[in-house]
Amino acid sequence: MNERKGSPLSYADLWERWKEKGDLEAKKEIIEKYLNIVDYVAGRLAVGLPKNVSKDDLFSNGVMGLIDAVEKFDYKRGLQFETYASWRVRGSILDGLRQGDWVPRSVREKAKRIEEGYQQLEQQYLRSVTDSEMSSYLNVSEKEFQHMLQEVAVMTLCSLEDPIREEESETRLSVLVDDKAKNPDHKVQEFYLHESLTKGIEKLTEKERTVVSLLYYEDLSLSEIAEVMSLSPSRISQLHSKAILRLRGSLEKHRSLLMQED
Repeated sequence: MNERKGSPLSYADLWERWKEKGDLEAKKEIIEKYLNIVDYVAGRLAVGLPKNVSKDDLFSNGVMGLIDAVEKFDYKRGLQFETYASWRVRGSILDGLRQGDWVPRSVREKAKRIEEGYQQLEQQYLRSVTDSEMSSYLNVSEKEFQHMLQEVAVMTLCSLEDPIREEESETRLSVLVDDKAKNPDHKVQEFYLHESLTKGIEKLTEKERTVVSLLYYEDLSLSEIAEVMSLSPSRISQLHSKAILRLRGSLEKHRSLLMQED
């Protein structure tokens, strides 16, 4: 993410007025100063989404996430508010998308078929399967398979942000970036989830791993990744879809174990 002007330190007086004195004007000023975070995150998520998804809705949900971040942020810890707020804003926008059920049922069904295909074939062959093998499994041509990947691309952007369990807010990706202390049982669950993700990522092709790394860890957009890798945006979208559906298959076993323990 590009650096922006302003930090908790430079706005220390505002944070103190808001957190220590409950000054609502200070809170409002902080929110206004960080609205560019909402613009940035909403703009990134808008890439690849269907045209019927309103950018105004993305922005509105993002603002709710920013407000939540301002209310919960502990400025005394000296942490970077921008990073914290970005995760809150992103999560709020994705929550809005899920609640809006913006993905057609047919697309969800195709994604589920592909996910199950990767899960079964990779368990059978103990390696990454080819597009040809997947096409045969799905009983479609390779061209049709590529088209299916393009169709499901709009929903795989949210996949690593999906909750581990429906009633919880913790996501699959969060266990790789959240270092807050938790109880021992939770730590054991995190360990096995981390292991599942690691093993799943190891099974990806080199290009798929690169796309996942650049998107989720280097914070590049799909169009920026396409430029870096000298590939078309549609090809990057397909690689991302395959990577996420493979990872979801790897995590399904872990999810089942978690549900059995409850």
